Parts: sequence; structure tokens; C-alpha cells
Amino acid sequence: MTAEQLISFARGAPSLDIVDIEGLKAAAVRAFDADPAGITAYGTSVGYLPLRTWIAEKHGVTPEQVLITNGSLQADAFLFDHLVKAGDAVVVEKPTYDRTLLNLQNLGGKVHQVTLDADGVDTAELRTLLESGVRPTLAHIIPNYQNPAGVTLSLERRRELLALAKEYGFTIFEDDPYADIRFRGDALPSMLSMDTDGVVVHASSFTKTVCPGVRVGYLVGPAKLIADIAKRATNLYISPGMVSEAIVHQFCVSGDIDRSIATVSAALGERARVLAESLRARIPGVRFTEPDGGYFLWIDLPEDVFVDKLLPAAAERGVAVVKGTDFLLEGGQHSLRLAFSAVTADQIDEGVRRLAEAIDAVRG
Repeated sequence: MTAEQLISFARGAPSLDIVDIEGLKAAAVRAFDADPAGITAYGTSVGYLPLRTWIAEKHGVTPEQVLITNGSLQADAFLFDHLVKAGDAVVVEKPTYDRTLLNLQNLGGKVHQVTLDADGVDTAELRTLLESGVRPTLAHIIPNYQNPAGVTLSLERRRELLALAKEYGFTIFEDDPYADIRFRGDALPSMLSMDTDGVVVHASSFTKTVCPGVRVGYLVGPAKLIADIAKRATNLYISPGMVSEAIVHQFCVSGDIDRSIATVSAALGERARVLAESLRARIPGVRFTEPDGGYFLWIDLPEDVFVDKLLPAAAERGVAVVKGTDFLLEGGQHSLRLAFSAVTADQIDEGVRRLAEAIDAVRG
């Protein structure tokens, strides 16, 4: 591999070799054959109705509780717009997805970041924050294989979070696009499935299990909330893309989705393992929690390595990473997010070798 070839740990997207192109092509043909009138028309703002029903069955809810969106980022945006007004307190994880931070700040939300450890968000720290008088409108939580930290919220903390939401009257926004991409351990129940008080709104996506290009995500919540947001969606764009949603529907009902999840999970599990081994071998003093699933691994580097200096040095050597400061209101100067989804196993060690070289250069 030549030095000119960029190795990117920057983007949370699957490499082409693990996308089921043939399955998607066949699903597209079936979609046009099965429902030409339905998928070529405007459709409805709640999304393609057969897919809405499939999603509702997957989550054990009624179809009226489901809204299909253009990717889960739009589900996030709709919910934030609906619930968060300027000056409202909101809780997010520390670190959290960079676009979540940006979108909440753009709405004028007062963002409180609560520490993540190996078991997910620190519910004791959150309780202290709530006891100090902070009354958030919502807590944005990525429970499985969190972006960017790669950690999973433990079952005990899921229970504690639900109890806090009930006690202090805030909505838990369970943002869960990575749940199915699991390489180790047992799946934990979603907070949506554990919720007996109507405090959880759940979002997920087919981006990580099918491919990003379909742009199909969804929101699950109380029927009234979904109906209110659907009105907004009608005014914004009449309906989301019926063609892509119908293709996803055919892909799901045929069982291709299960094969796709197995393919993606196996490939990413191997990549995560190789990445962890390479980091341990090549970067002395690096610290990280190895993920049990998902797309990302977060690393903390020694205190004398500053990511602002490291990024350009890494880019010069043909490796792309994302600096930890992007995911935090403060801190992250010695941290990086590494996405292992788009790099094939044979590129990973070479990418880490280049990163290690860049680290040595900026230290000296």
C-alpha cells in the first residue's frame, strides 16, 4: 500500500465490500413490481406504510407510534425542534456525537454534558446535577456502542435512567442506530421496551445495517408526539423518499436484513479486534475501552500529545482521524475517535503505523 493512499478512520460508514448490492438491487425490482403506484407517488409524511408497520412490529408498538425519516439525524432534528426551546436545559453524554452538540446549541439549548465511563452515562453524576436544580427537557443518550466512545449503557444504568426521567419529568431520547451491530456479548433490552411511564422516545436507522445511501431512519414515541411531528414533516417536504423506503421494506421482509447485519457485524468485529491489537502494539500509553459492537473506538493518548497538532501530521502521512475536542464542550485535547467501519482489516495496521509515526513527530 503506497503512502499516497488515504487510510480513513474518520467516517462512520461501511466499506463497499460489506454492502449487499445484489440484495438491494433485487429488493428494488421487487418494490417496483409489488407497488408501482405506491412508491412513485408522493406518499405520506409518516413514511412508506408497509415499512412503518414492519418497524412497529420490530419494536412491539402500534404503527401510529412510528415516523420514518430521512436518516436518523432528521429524526433527531425533528425531536429537538419539537421539544427544545431557547434556554431549555438538555443533558447529553460526555463525549457525544458532534452534530447533536451543534444542533442543540443552534436551538439555544443549555447543554449539560454528563461523564461516560465503561458502563455508559454516569447516572450518579446525572442525579447530582438534577438535585442541584437543573431541570432538563430531555436527555440525549446513545445506549449501544456509543458514538464516539464505543461504550454500552449497562442494564442497571438503563433502569436508573428510566427512574430519574420519571422522577424529574424529562424525556429520554434513546438514539440507537448501532444496536444491531453487535460482535460480543448479549443484546440488552432497549429503554423503549423497558419504559412503563411513556418517558422514552427512540430513534434508529437502516444506515448502519443496510447502507447510508438509503437515508432511512425512524422515530418511535407516543402517538400524539408522532402526529405532531408528522404535521411538521408534511409542511417541510410532503413525504420522505418512498422509493428508498420501499426498497428497505422489501430488503427487510425477505430476511436479507438479517444476513446483512450478520455480514456487517462479522466484518466490523474483525476490524475492531485488529485495530485494538495494532493500537496496543504500536502506541505506548494509549488507553481505550474495546467496543462490543458498532463503528467506533475512542482513544486517550498520553498528555504530551495534542490532537490539534496531531491531525495535520497524520494527514501528511495519509491517515485521517477525528479529534476528541469535536465531541466535547471542553477537553478532548488528547483524544481521538477512530471509525473502523470503512477500513478493511489489511489497511488497519498500516493506518495505525502511520498514526504512531505522526504521534512521534508531534511529541518531538
